[in-house]
Amino acid sequence: MRIILASASPRRKEICDLLGIETTVIPASAERPFDETLTVEENVLQTARAKAEEIAAVCGTAIPVLGADTTVAVSVDGRWRTLGKPENEEDARRMLRLLQGREHRVLTGVWVCGAARSDGFVSAATVVFDPMTEAEIADYVATGEPMDKAGAYAIQGRCLRYIRKIDGDFYTVMGLPSASLWQFLQIYV
Repeated sequence: MRIILASASPRRKEICDLLGIETTVIPASAERPFDETLTVEENVLQTARAKAEEIAAVCGTAIPVLGADTTVAVSVDGRWRTLGKPENEEDARRMLRLLQGREHRVLTGVWVCGAARSDGFVSAATVVFDPMTEAEIADYVATGEPMDKAGAYAIQGRCLRYIRKIDGDFYTVMGLPSASLWQFLQIYV
């Protein structure tokens, strides 16, 4: 199986490699601002679609084009807040303060543009963080690891010491739902 991955994420490429999918990486530039009129699920799916369509418009669809988008949603004072990639270290610390000691949802939207059709899905996982001290937050941010990750953490990286529980696909949190993607591609491609 062969696809074009419309993402510069080394984690998404790694997941495709683990699945045995031959992948050509052509990063999309499409980023959409969060649309408050849509649900979190609709937002990640629409962004994944925009990324796939951007690259499909350039490359065609003879080889399916896969776009993906991941965001973190946390309920604070009864209101859901979404956390994309941090803008800077202070923003990363703010995000980690929101997540520490709480449960949150990680949602990854996937969209595939192919010769016959264009379709996608959303995968969600729930993650529970242990409490973190200010020093632990500062030390983790100082590693640089949070800076290009939704929610300011890498579940497969140094943040693993604060992850108490995951309900759902680990790889959804990493950026590309593995089993769901594999099944989707078996039907789709």
